[in-house]
Amino acid sequence: MEFSFNTIKSPVENILLKEKGSKFIGFAFPVNTETDLKKSLEKIREEHPKATHHCYAFRLGMKGENYRANDDGEPSGSAGLPIYNQLLAHEITNILVIVVRYYGGTKLGVSGLVKAYKESAKMTLEEAEMITRELESDIEITFTFNQQNQIFTLLNKFDGRIQDFLSDEQCVIKAKIKTSQKENISEQLSEMQNISFKFT
Repeated sequence: MEFSFNTIKSPVENILLKEKGSKFIGFAFPVNTETDLKKSLEKIREEHPKATHHCYAFRLGMKGENYRANDDGEPSGSAGLPIYNQLLAHEITNILVIVVRYYGGTKLGVSGLVKAYKESAKMTLEEAEMITRELESDIEITFTFNQQNQIFTLLNKFDGRIQDFLSDEQCVIKAKIKTSQKENISEQLSEMQNISFKFT
């Protein structure tokens, strides 16, 4: 099992490439869900309503198993695919790259388009900061009040990030831990008395 993936740290916007009068403007967004994708696409369409084309490609999921390449009216395979191939070449996922084109009066032909969209996507990704994200799991632990220290120590050991803590006779902690540590933390929690836990 892999527990981490490569993506970009933050959005990159307005990377300009000019080709025979046409302007290609590249954007890259880190995305985690279909909703993120839609929002980013809508944002660019609103910012560039007069653009001739809004072509894009995205990959979602650990292995980029959810993906799409969209030519937005350009000849089939001349825009979305060259952008998508750059995502593969950079081995990144959970990313959306959009290339906005303003037509400049000179036709580029399919090979010219492929080259321009590829170059635009490449330039945009070269401006982005690549990072490795760890997959996380949510855990909920229920324990008695006097076991607090034990639990905090354990979460600390596994770099757990506490999201919520309800303190009463019965305490409940919700935390995020690295998915790669799931088995180890489960094992240690199972050995403790009066504790129940579940991954949510």
